[in-house]
Amino acid sequence: MNDQALNELYEHTESLVEALLSDGSNEEVHHTIEHHFSSASFEQLEKAAIAAFKLGLEVEEPEEAELESGEKVFAFDIVTEQPLEIDILKDETKFMFELAKQNEVDYDGWGTYFEE
Repeated sequence: MNDQALNELYEHTESLVEALLSDGSNEEVHHTIEHHFSSASFEQLEKAAIAAFKLGLEVEEPEEAELESGEKVFAFDIVTEQPLEIDILKDETKFMFELAKQNEVDYDGWGTYFEE
């Protein structure tokens, strides 16, 4: 994971926030943000999940997933509640990116749900 990857995550953040707001998602409420982490190694993913938990983050249970290629990976989400503000979400994205880098897992970006 490098600076280019982080810049791509920033671009994703900007486009996702803009799309949600243009679709009418309520910018006055906090949104549930799900940050996605994955690894081919369950042990490495578990290490990252424990590190996040020790930081006081809400960590979802790791699970096995299958990629389009048929390859098996392990994944978990870290869940936060945030307003749809680009600067806040970029800061959180950078934090999650660095957490993944430190724990040698992949950070696959974030997603949220439309809020009325």
